[in-house]
Amino acid sequence: MKNEFLSKVEDNTVVRAWSERLQSERGDSLAEGYVSELQDFTRVNVVQNELQELRDIWASWNEGIKQLFYQNYGDVSYLLDIRVDKNLFRALVQFWNSAYKCFTFGETDLVPTMEEYTTLLRCPKIQVWKTYARVFSSQTFVKKLMSISGMSEPWVTTRIQQKGDSKCIPWENLRDLILTHPDERKRVDIFALSIYGLVIFPKGLRHMDEAVIDLFDRLEKGITPVPTILAETFRSLSSCRKTGKGRFIGCAQLLMAWFHGHFWKVDKVSYRVFSEGYFPLKEEAAIQRREDISEEKWMDILQNLKEGDIEWRAYWMVPDEIMYRCGNFDWVPLLGIWGATGYTPLLALRQYKSR
Repeated sequence: MKNEFLSKVEDNTVVRAWSERLQSERGDSLAEGYVSELQDFTRVNVVQNELQELRDIWASWNEGIKQLFYQNYGDVSYLLDIRVDKNLFRALVQFWNSAYKCFTFGETDLVPTMEEYTTLLRCPKIQVWKTYARVFSSQTFVKKLMSISGMSEPWVTTRIQQKGDSKCIPWENLRDLILTHPDERKRVDIFALSIYGLVIFPKGLRHMDEAVIDLFDRLEKGITPVPTILAETFRSLSSCRKTGKGRFIGCAQLLMAWFHGHFWKVDKVSYRVFSEGYFPLKEEAAIQRREDISEEKWMDILQNLKEGDIEWRAYWMVPDEIMYRCGNFDWVPLLGIWGATGYTPLLALRQYKSR
């Protein structure tokens, strides 16, 4: 990652000494009297948007349009072909530890990190030190949609709907634009927006939420969406665990790709990750996995994981600098589009073979 974002780069030995001192002085950094434990069984709803229309549009595009998409939005199109095993996902949620913002399997802690998600998304325009924060802007939802779509104010205004406490635009309207818009770049932009609204932040089924469009409007400036994606993933997991039920509204596809990178034994060819033509999400989307394993069986598998069962560094990760604290804080704040949370990637230093 860029040094501008980290403020300084530290040796592994220095980081280890700092983390051990911090653990000794502050313990687990939780509120006094708080006992961290995995909650009772959570009934999580993993309903997904139907993505076949998006897949059909992508398949109809020529290589030139696809390359334009990759140059501007990276590998997010591969998310359309990553299947979410609902039995595995429901089982995985049971091991989310809301206090520590990580998955706890017995004595083993593991968490998706910014570096891993950045590697998976592989977008050349991402500038990792430029993070998203939702701020007041005089530019309205209508103006942002006009800018992204290239359509007139009357066209946009008549299609905006109110769902709950937020505004949105139906997917059908964007689909029609992708199919008929005379501007090729606008078709690419609207297609990418649809992936962000239907796959990465699927709060409203078949609708694009205003908050998603606020984030998307600023991707052109090179901001990284990764901390925001992680924030809403962590927030949704914690919300479901806290209430004992709920619908997951983070990106299930990315979480599945991350999981398989650590837990699914694969034939690894290490040099592939150094190739410009290597795409970890593309590889994940192409793998056919069993989907006949029951939720109960997955629970049993995850409950009995041993340290030796885990690939500590995902096979598609190249060793690099990691973001493990922010300024004087011994944790990293993550700003989402609907709220904020934090994580402590020191829990996962072993994922990079740093210790």
